[in-house]
Amino acid sequence: MTEEVKNSPIEDFDWDAYEKGETQGEKSREELTRTYDESLNTVKDKDVIEGTIIALNKREAVVNIGYKSDGIIPISEFRYNPDLKVGDTVEVFIENQEDKKGQLILSHRKARAARAWERINEALEKDEIIKGFIKCRTKGGMIVDVLGIEAFLPGSQIDVKPIRDYDMFVGKTMEFKVVKINSEFRNVVVSHKALIEAELEQQKREIISKLEKGQVLEGTVKNITTYGVFIDLGGVDGLIHITDLSWGRVSHPEEVVQLDQKLNVVILDFDDEKKRIALGLKQLQPHPWNALDENLKVGDKVKGRVVVMADYGAFVEIAPGVEGLIHVSEMSWSQHLRSANDFMKVGDEVEAVILTLDREDRKMSLGIKQLKKDPWEDIEVRYPVGSKHTARVRNFTNFGVFVEIEEGVDGLIHISDLSWTKKIKHPSEFTQIGADIDVQVLEIDKENRRLSLGHKQLEENPWDVFETIFTVGSIHEGTIVEMVEKGAVIALPYGVEGFATPKHLQKEDGSQAKLDEKLNFKVIEFNKDSKRIILSHSRIFEDEQRAERGEQRRQKRAAAPRAKREEEAPVLNAPLEKTTLGDLEALAALKEKLENK
Repeated sequence: MTEEVKNSPIEDFDWDAYEKGETQGEKSREELTRTYDESLNTVKDKDVIEGTIIALNKREAVVNIGYKSDGIIPISEFRYNPDLKVGDTVEVFIENQEDKKGQLILSHRKARAARAWERINEALEKDEIIKGFIKCRTKGGMIVDVLGIEAFLPGSQIDVKPIRDYDMFVGKTMEFKVVKINSEFRNVVVSHKALIEAELEQQKREIISKLEKGQVLEGTVKNITTYGVFIDLGGVDGLIHITDLSWGRVSHPEEVVQLDQKLNVVILDFDDEKKRIALGLKQLQPHPWNALDENLKVGDKVKGRVVVMADYGAFVEIAPGVEGLIHVSEMSWSQHLRSANDFMKVGDEVEAVILTLDREDRKMSLGIKQLKKDPWEDIEVRYPVGSKHTARVRNFTNFGVFVEIEEGVDGLIHISDLSWTKKIKHPSEFTQIGADIDVQVLEIDKENRRLSLGHKQLEENPWDVFETIFTVGSIHEGTIVEMVEKGAVIALPYGVEGFATPKHLQKEDGSQAKLDEKLNFKVIEFNKDSKRIILSHSRIFEDEQRAERGEQRRQKRAAAPRAKREEEAPVLNAPLEKTTLGDLEALAALKEKLENK
C-alpha cells in the first residue's frame, strides 16, 4: 500500500507580518513545530514499512518513507528487479532511524527476508508469478533469489526445450512460479517452464487442429537422440525417427542433421490425444530404387560398401538407399558354413555379382564367390583318382574325417581308410581338427561335390606280409592292451593287433590273463580281407598236453604186442643165467606140467 505525505497549511498564519520580517510569538513557533511533527510518519526501528523511490543512480536508490529524512539503499538489493524506476513502491526494513551522521538507515533485502516465507507460501497458494534473480549454477540446476530467499531452479524447469548452456542464464532476472516448499528444511523449488507450458498447450492444440497428413512444414532441429530427431514446428514438437531420416542406412542422426538446423519435413502421422507428431525427411526425396540404372541386370558386377553385418550375411549399399544381401553361402565356394564376419566387416568396400534383382519388391541378392572360378568345374583334371594331396581336417564324425583340400573342395576319409593296422574307434584318436593330413583320391562324386579319400592307401598293405608271418598255428609274444566284454585286444609285433576270447585267456595254472600282461599267443585264425587275427594263449599248453597224451597213447599201443609175445615165449626170451637150486625146482615144476598136459 502506498502512503502519500500530506502537509496541511496553517489557516491563521500572518503572511503580512512574515513579509515585514516580524516574527511570531512563542505560541506560534510551538504550533508550527507541532504541525510539522504531526505531518511525519511515526516509525520504529526494526519495522517493515513501504517507501517510494524518489531517486536512482547506478549504485544507490533514495527512498522516501514520509520521515524527516530519506533513506539510501544499495542498488544491488534490487537486482532481482531490473525494471525498478522512480515512483515505485518498495518494502524497507528500518535498521536505524538516525546514525551518527543523522542518516536514516534502510534495507530492502532484510524487508524481503522478513516477509519472505509468508509471501512464498502465499505465492504457492495463489499460483502467483514472482520475479527472481539467477545467482549461480549448482548441481542439476540454478540458485535463484526470490523474495530474499535462495530457491532451487531445476535444469528441466528452465525452459520447455533442453538447455545446452546453463551459464547464459546466470545474472538474469526472470519470472517464476513456486512449485514446491519444504518448510522443515526451508527449501523452495521454482519453475520458469510452468509459466509457458499453459500457453504452449494452447498453441499445440491450435497447431495440431490444422495439421494434415502429407503436409510439408518448416521446422528447427531441437534435440538429437540415438533413435531420432525432435523438430520444433513453432510451438509444437514432432519426431523424425532415425529410419525416416534417409533412404540409406543411418548409424546416428548426427550424420544427417545438426542442432538448430532449419529444414522441411513432411507429416506422416499425428495423434490428437497424445499430441504426438511423426515426421519424415526422406519422404521429400525420390526413392533411390526408382532412379536405379535400368540397364542393370543379373550377372553384372557392382561395387558397394558394407553397411550391416549379420551371421547369415552382409548388406551392401551399392547406391544411397539401394542395398543387396550377400548371403554367407555366396561368400565362398567352401561347403563349411561360417559366420559372415569371417569374410568382411562394416565399412569394407567390396565388388560383387548380381544374383537376383527384383525392382518391384526392391530386393537384390549378391555374391562374391562368383568372381572366382568354381573349383569343381575341372575337378577330374586337378584331382584325378589316385592322386595324392595334403588336406586340412575340418570336422569329425563317428564314421570318418571331413577334410578340405582347397577352398570349396571337400572330401571324406572313412574311418576304415585311416590305418591298415590300428583299430580306430573314433577319428579323434588318429588326428585333430585343423591338422594337415596326407590323402589319396579314391573316388570323385562331382554331383554332390564330394571326394572319397584315403590315408592308409599312401602305404603298402602290410597284411600281405602279415599273411606270411602270422600263419595259423604260429606262436608270437603279445601284450594285452585292452580288456573288453567279449575278450581282450593283444598288441603283436609290427604294430598289428589281435583278439582273444575269455576262454583263450586262461593260463595253465587256471588263472585268467590280465591287462598289460605279456604272454605267448598262438594264431588260431587269420583273415586278410577283414584284417582279423584271432589268438589264444590257452591253446599253447592245451596243444602240448594233447600231444603228450597222444604220445603216451602211441607208446602204449606200441608196447602192447611185445608184452604178449614175451608172455607166450618167456624161456626163449630169458637171458642165459647160471642155474641155481631155485631154477631147478622151477624147471621140474614146468616139466611136470607139460607131462600132465
